Amino acid sequence: MKQFDRPVERALQPARRQMLGGTLAGVVGGAVPTMLRTGAATGAWLASAPAALASTAVSPSQPEAAPSLEAAIRAFTGGAPVRAGKVRVQIAPLVDNGNTVPLSVTVDHPMRPDDHVAAIAVFSERNPQHEVASFGLSPRNPAAKVSTRIRLATSQKLVAVARLSDGSHWSGEVDVIVTLAACIED
Repeated sequence: MKQFDRPVERALQPARRQMLGGTLAGVVGGAVPTMLRTGAATGAWLASAPAALASTAVSPSQPEAAPSLEAAIRAFTGGAPVRAGKVRVQIAPLVDNGNTVPLSVTVDHPMRPDDHVAAIAVFSERNPQHEVASFGLSPRNPAAKVSTRIRLATSQKLVAVARLSDGSHWSGEVDVIVTLAACIED
């Protein structure tokens, strides 16, 4: 049985491989062309896709600098001041394996329609991506509490920031020691 039944398929195979590699590189690099997201690709676009997608990839010789922890928090808060308090981060202080770490964040604030926690975000100091998780809440939530599992690259500080409905931001932080690291980029 032949791998390709038609000559056209045989001719397009290298372009398909190149496009798939470019697509994955573009997704990893964070840029996905609009046509790829909407599925409105045309034949002309597909012909130029490998070059366009390959240009979105980050070359190994020029790694993109990750923003600092403060910059990631500033992006979440929109530059608004963050006050310490009200937010409690619950995580084991010593973690054997950073691949899956249970984490809970609780905000000591009422959940009324006129006064509630609107969002909670968790940031890590030394992960390749500083924003680990972000949760949207509404007054219909019975309490301002979220739980998840995260990956930690190494021992580091975790910061949780809560955005209240009045526009104020509150934070809490905790230090975690990780003995077996996870999610490390080369």
